[in-house]
Amino acid sequence: MGELGHWVLAATGIILLAEIVAGRHRGIYDSHEWTMNALCILVGSLVRPFGAVLVSLAIGWLLPAGRGALAHMPFVPAVIAIVLVAEFFNYWVHRLAHEARGARAGDWLWRLHRTHHTAPYVNVLLNFRTSIFWGLVAGLTWAFSLALYLGLARPAAVAIAVFSFWGIVTHSAFRWDIALRQSRLRPLLRAAEHVLISPGTHHSHHGYGRDGGNFRNYGVFLAIYDWMFGTLFLPEGRPWRYGLPGVTPHWADDAFSPLVLSGVLRRSTAPPTRAE
Repeated sequence: MGELGHWVLAATGIILLAEIVAGRHRGIYDSHEWTMNALCILVGSLVRPFGAVLVSLAIGWLLPAGRGALAHMPFVPAVIAIVLVAEFFNYWVHRLAHEARGARAGDWLWRLHRTHHTAPYVNVLLNFRTSIFWGLVAGLTWAFSLALYLGLARPAAVAIAVFSFWGIVTHSAFRWDIALRQSRLRPLLRAAEHVLISPGTHHSHHGYGRDGGNFRNYGVFLAIYDWMFGTLFLPEGRPWRYGLPGVTPHWADDAFSPLVLSGVLRRSTAPPTRAE
């Protein structure tokens, strides 16, 4: 599992360097964006493993007799099953997070996920820009933890690597699919996009306006559930805008969603009044 992780990190570094050399990171970061990315990547990398541990403990409590129950399952069928289940879990949690936006009972789920959408750009760093608490509810975390608990460590490691690598590809600032859309291979690409999430379909998920719509294309690796449940959208090019329309949340509210910390920070840094 460690070796696969090293390959994923290497791919991330190569694509990030290529994006920087190509100028895809030039002029897109202000102080808010620097703070957000630093918190999500640095602090998040320290905190998220504890979230995975909590999820694993919860699964052990819910399924006390399930430990190692599927350890005998053949490797290839196990990988396929984990990928299908993980994407199914991801699809519904991801979709519910978007559809809970503004709802009185479920808005907290949207605010947990909103962090991944507030950036006005898409590049490989966005793959790591999530609330530090998102892992507690993320469908992929629950699916992979369940697979490990059931004794499918090796197949789960491969599935995790597949989803991680594909997330890097689809979040990259490079859009190789645009050339395909304008070539004779367009029908083949369109057919493939009913099965696999492409950079185009995922960029669309991060945008709004023409060729955008963050209420569609919820898959990470597979597009089959979007196709099955009517949320698949095949764009023609890049979205008109990336991010979310409206006011950008305070960096503390965004990085630590669904906690609301901006009021505390503003009170603690505001100069005292005469009444104080």
